[in-house]
Amino acid sequence: MKKLSVIGAGNVGASTVQRLAESKLGDIVMLDVVPGLPQGKALDLMQAAPLMGYDVNIKGTNDYADIEGSDIVIITAGIARKPGMTRDDLLNINAKITREVCGNIREYAPKSIVITVTNPLDIITYAVYKCTGFGKKRVFGMSGLLDSSRFASFVAMEVGCSVKDVDAMVLGGHGDSMVPLPQYTTVSGIPISEFLPKDTIDRLVARTIDAGAEIVSLLKEGSAFYAPSAAIVSMVDAIINDSGRVVPVSVYLEGEYGFSDLCLGVPAKLGKNGIEKVIEIQLSEEQIVALSKSEKSVRHGIGKLDMGLYEKAFLV
Repeated sequence: MKKLSVIGAGNVGASTVQRLAESKLGDIVMLDVVPGLPQGKALDLMQAAPLMGYDVNIKGTNDYADIEGSDIVIITAGIARKPGMTRDDLLNINAKITREVCGNIREYAPKSIVITVTNPLDIITYAVYKCTGFGKKRVFGMSGLLDSSRFASFVAMEVGCSVKDVDAMVLGGHGDSMVPLPQYTTVSGIPISEFLPKDTIDRLVARTIDAGAEIVSLLKEGSAFYAPSAAIVSMVDAIINDSGRVVPVSVYLEGEYGFSDLCLGVPAKLGKNGIEKVIEIQLSEEQIVALSKSEKSVRHGIGKLDMGLYEKAFLV
């Protein structure tokens, strides 16, 4: 049985633990700094096990020592967006939280694969990559798979078809500069341009870019967690079952797409070792320009990080 640890017992973390348990992917540790919070949610989930039929152990804890030996660690810890906030507004607070988390992952789960979820996603993923020193195969972020699922859901609603028939692709940073790719978005293999006019596709692209903010605005407090947790578990499943799924993830680039020394959402093959291969696809000139703008936006955010703190943490 694999050992999976989820750092953060908020809405995203707790719903991720629930989905992991119901998928029977491994024993789970749910960690949070708030006393009683992860313990209470873990107990609640364990009491649901006889009804739902998952025979896995779920442990809630405030002690990082309990993540020792984890095969996969999922970082959801951090504050969520409030109405009017961008993902980048969260940077200073969540970067400090991330530094502490990374130090404990290095100490107790040095062989783990780390999936980041905390926003601003691409910038935090870069910080985790630098702070853990684990390498690009073992540190990557959940973003593009969520954005692609959102795009696919909007296409299915517009076309009136089953969501099972829609495959979508979104690249770039997890924010306002993301780049949905209509030419790689299909219904049963048929390009969506065969179903929808350009102005409708453009509207769906815009809605995809604003999808997270739309939910934040509706909820008034907090942000999305059902779809993010589903995307996380899909990635974990691909790793544990070594399925070789090709999905967009935020990964450290070393020349791919012409970019280096940052994390950005691109297609990658997932397997038992984490990132098996970064896939480079053909883009239109307009999309290349859009992806370059996304890269500049992420790099600007990285420039706001005090990387000295992360390097110092790495040496401790």
